Amino acid sequence: MLGSRSLGPAVATIDLGALRANAAEAARLAGGRPLIAVVKADAYGHGAAPVARALCEAGAETLATWSVAESASLRDAGIGSPLLALAGPRDDADAEEAVARDIACAIGDEAGRERLARAASARGGVAAVHVEIDTGMRRMGSPPEEAAELAAAVAATPALHLAGVMTHFARADEADLGSAREQLRVFHRALGEIGARGVAPGRIHVSNSAGLVARAALASDAPPEDAVRPGLLLYGPQPSEARRASLRPVMSLRAPVVALRRVRSGDAVGYSARWRASRDTRIATLAIGYADGVPISATGEGAVWLAGARRPFAGRVSMDYVTVDVGDAPVRLGDEAVLFGCAPGGVEAVLPVEEAARVAQTISYELLVRVGARVRRVHTDGSARV
Repeated sequence: MLGSRSLGPAVATIDLGALRANAAEAARLAGGRPLIAVVKADAYGHGAAPVARALCEAGAETLATWSVAESASLRDAGIGSPLLALAGPRDDADAEEAVARDIACAIGDEAGRERLARAASARGGVAAVHVEIDTGMRRMGSPPEEAAELAAAVAATPALHLAGVMTHFARADEADLGSAREQLRVFHRALGEIGARGVAPGRIHVSNSAGLVARAALASDAPPEDAVRPGLLLYGPQPSEARRASLRPVMSLRAPVVALRRVRSGDAVGYSARWRASRDTRIATLAIGYADGVPISATGEGAVWLAGARRPFAGRVSMDYVTVDVGDAPVRLGDEAVLFGCAPGGVEAVLPVEEAARVAQTISYELLVRVGARVRRVHTDGSARV
């Protein structure tokens, strides 16, 4: 966002009361284990600083970001809670910033350990480290056969403190949890090797949002963790089609009707004449487009909630506008259409973000984080703005 100035009329309303309710549900699913709440990517597009404050009020023990820079921005916003940069330090400058701002870092190799050790030694301090073990995601983290050596090296370095050991599920959202169970077997072995070296692992955390809702299904194979690390679940979308949690939508994306016109049967609407009216009808133009996060792939499939019902997209999504077929519905200029989330004053989704993502052939994560800079974020607590 460019300061607090609104660059367009579309609004994303962020319900912090719903966020706290989802955090409580996460704590329930975790059996009371502490939350490492993930607020990366500007809190999944919801606004990192206000979301971070609300999550701390809800009892989150730690806030996790992607990068050191994201964590530093929370420090700049006055957030004093423990922070964890999941990507670790990418270079010496990152390591120095992490140590100076009291930001714990996840590492998966010796280079990360060395960077943080140098930075902490130079300041005469101690840096907190979480060792990430790659148990099957094959993206980041230490190979499991090298994890014990890395954890022992961290524990033996005076300028470092082994604050945690972690891994990340790749397929815990699936109905078949065989892959998750195999990851847990690999993680158990690595933890055993760390323990055999006499190294205390600190906080053990595995469960992302999908893993958290799968804990009951995993039963005796449940992760050996004393903290959980939810992200998406906190913001309301279901992290798995196979298992559901009791969640409330946090973001509602809405845009006003800025034009209304009648079209005749056979008239084309929008670029490339991709849509033609099958009957005489009315078209409402909404002040939101793909520059604001509405996927062009939703053309021909998407819908909004307007005048008490779903109204289908009519014509191609353009940069600044979406057009919808409203027929003879009582739609007026200035009425707000819901792209996803709740109607004004509501607490239940009239158009769930999961549905909006499905018709656009994407996932709810992407819809949330792609909401653009022209869209004003308004944070509320119930009906009151904060």
